[in-house]
Amino acid sequence: MEALQQLLQIQDLTGTFSVSDIAVGLALSFILSALIGLLYQKTHKGTSYTQSYVHTLVITCMVVTIIMLIVGSNIARAFTLVGALSIIRFRNAIKETRDVGFIFFTMAIGMATGTKFYLLAVIATAVIGLAILIMNRFDWYARPAISQILKIQLKNNVNFEKLFDDLFVKFTDISDLISVDTVRAGTLTELVYNVQLKKKANKQEFVNGIKMLNDNEAISLLTGYNAVDL
Repeated sequence: MEALQQLLQIQDLTGTFSVSDIAVGLALSFILSALIGLLYQKTHKGTSYTQSYVHTLVITCMVVTIIMLIVGSNIARAFTLVGALSIIRFRNAIKETRDVGFIFFTMAIGMATGTKFYLLAVIATAVIGLAILIMNRFDWYARPAISQILKIQLKNNVNFEKLFDDLFVKFTDISDLISVDTVRAGTLTELVYNVQLKKKANKQEFVNGIKMLNDNEAISLLTGYNAVDL
């Protein structure tokens, strides 16, 4: 008799969703999140792409689906899960803000499939995915001119205040001094500039001109540092 009562209690707990709800929710969340992962792979720019991150997108979507099935309309369960999930801490910093958007994307799809809004999940994936493809294909919001970081090292006894002014006027549209620091145990001075080269400027001539003025000390020109994640 006691065993039957326990079985009835188990049925009461699982009665909020059926096996078909679990199967459909998990299958749809897997398919949609796999498509999102493929979209991320095709549109990703930079050097920080990792397979594990895409796997995480798929796992996150499916896990959120299970969470929404568990929570259902029970407020007490919702607060319990919030308390349990609040102890999770991520050790890896997300390098690209776009990656955060994909995390929220998969979480939203997981919430939709977990609450049985299947049509909403499919339409949202299609519309948001199309928007991402359009922005990537036509390179929306890209700046036509990209600033670059220029690092110049020179001897401490050199007056650098107006040393490169003529060269900057000839080759750049913007040249702002960001910092002045000492390197090599204080034997050299390093200047860091934010520069924007003119459209027809020859980078080799620009660098050679700087070498003539800084006695062939080290020079670094970081191109596209604000367009590629490092």
